[in-house]
Amino acid sequence: MTKPKKDVKFQHRERRLSRGSDSPTEGRSTSRANGAKSPVRNGHPTRPDYGRQDTGMTEGWATEDEKAPQPTAQEEYAKKKQTFITRTIWTLVMIAVFFGAMFAGHIYMIIIVTALQIVSFNEVIAISNVPMRARSLQFTKTLNWYFLGTTMYFLYGESVIYYFKHIVLIDKVLLPFATHHRFISFMLYVMGFVFFVGSLQKGHYRFQFTQFAWTHMALYLIVVQAHFIMNNIFEGMIWFFIPVSLVITNDIFAYIVGITIGRTQLIKLSPKKTVEGFVGAWLFTVLFGFGMTNILMRYKYFICPVNDLGANIFTGLECVPNPVFIAHTYQVPFVPPNWTHLPTTVQISPMQFHIFVMATFASLIAPFGGFFASGLKRTFNIKDFGDSIPGHGGITDRMDCQFIMGFFAFMYYQSFIAVYRASPGSVIETAITSLTPEEQVEVVKLLGRHLVNQGQLSAKALADLGEQFRIAMK
Repeated sequence: MTKPKKDVKFQHRERRLSRGSDSPTEGRSTSRANGAKSPVRNGHPTRPDYGRQDTGMTEGWATEDEKAPQPTAQEEYAKKKQTFITRTIWTLVMIAVFFGAMFAGHIYMIIIVTALQIVSFNEVIAISNVPMRARSLQFTKTLNWYFLGTTMYFLYGESVIYYFKHIVLIDKVLLPFATHHRFISFMLYVMGFVFFVGSLQKGHYRFQFTQFAWTHMALYLIVVQAHFIMNNIFEGMIWFFIPVSLVITNDIFAYIVGITIGRTQLIKLSPKKTVEGFVGAWLFTVLFGFGMTNILMRYKYFICPVNDLGANIFTGLECVPNPVFIAHTYQVPFVPPNWTHLPTTVQISPMQFHIFVMATFASLIAPFGGFFASGLKRTFNIKDFGDSIPGHGGITDRMDCQFIMGFFAFMYYQSFIAVYRASPGSVIETAITSLTPEEQVEVVKLLGRHLVNQGQLSAKALADLGEQFRIAMK
């Protein structure tokens, strides 16, 4: 009985040891080779780590032929050179497209912002998808895009109705959509919500609810904030270009100052960011903001709100400039009366004070949008959000600070700079929503008489208009 038992044990050991080498003791640990007993864990013998060495998990098994060859210095230099060329080419392409669209007209910038909005949403949604699980769930991606479309319909509709009331509210087809826009948007969202609940499948609840929450976070962080960037374009090109250029300038000088005198690490999420670069970039960004604003204020194409989507840099725009762009005389404080050689007053536009606040936000707060994106990428263990731009990564990697900066610029403009005057669109909206058709006709007649008295309309034209009203009311 004992001999077969010993043979079985011997054959078993030989078969396991053959994985490491031909020698019975070569593949074993030092303690086992010296005759020591196997380690015991919780009263049970543990399985020896045969055939492995202390140098790593894979090196103990790999042969010299299986190890990946290390690139030579020449190959590494060629790779870096190609990456630099690619980044440079696409940087110039993006700059050309940006300025070309800005000079071509506001509608082209809106198209670009919309495209960036969609691509960024797709990149953020993609990093959370689990392909093996999503493959068995037919409507996961469909719902993502449905909620995107619903959100964009609501936000874009709000902007169009607000800025183009004088066009939308007098159109017979568009009027019902304008007056019931929010209800329509709400019902579209409710339909998506009901469809999501109906699509829940047993065994996938956690994944589906995670996707639902992730989609809504992406909608808020990207789509909603990009919407306010589009509103900045409607308010005037300067409110779009200045915030964007401030972020870019701050990023450039943070890198230059950081590699020049940077010593102190700023935040662990971005190890290359330094305190010196952070502060130095703020100073350069403020100076750039003062200079660029002083140039753009001279052109109505940049400071006028959009009243003609067909306008471009050559046709220009006409408007009454916002008082913030008009220079005011300010008394210089703390000037001793005996120092007559120093000026006691200074003439400067209020916009320069506002640009200081914007430049400070772009330098000290907006970078945290980039830090947030860095933390998100570290969470999913990815280097970039995508590869939409060759050599630069994804669109989201370039827009992480722009979204929060554009949101801030809109809120700051509406709170401290915007001038609220009665517009034809607002008057028409009040008349349509608050007056009966008979009262609306009476308003037109009274307005016609006023125009006749001012010499803007002939009495005959007013009489013909009144006759047309009488015919229409019968």
